[in-house]
Amino acid sequence: MTSISDRKQQLQTRLADLATRLDGIQAELISHESRDWSDLAIERESDQMLETMGLGWQAEMRAITAALQRVDDGTYGLCVRCGELIEPARLDLLPFTPFCKEHAA
Repeated sequence: MTSISDRKQQLQTRLADLATRLDGIQAELISHESRDWSDLAIERESDQMLETMGLGWQAEMRAITAALQRVDDGTYGLCVRCGELIEPARLDLLPFTPFCKEHAA
């Protein structure tokens, strides 16, 4: 079973990784300066994909930040809906989840 301090470290590491990736996306989006129409079309498609990835990572970062707050509050690992323990196997897969299996849907 993973300790709360190990889980907190895991969440902090993932949060830092996502922040670095988002910085990379922002730099990539800013760097596109092609004037060729075919290059612009390809860059636009690439930009849309990067923006979509970035939005997903931002959502994950918010979930991780909330999980870290629950660690600090002493409520990490408890379902925010029913207060029951979240199964350790579920936390292994989704360490930032606020819900037990029953309330995840």
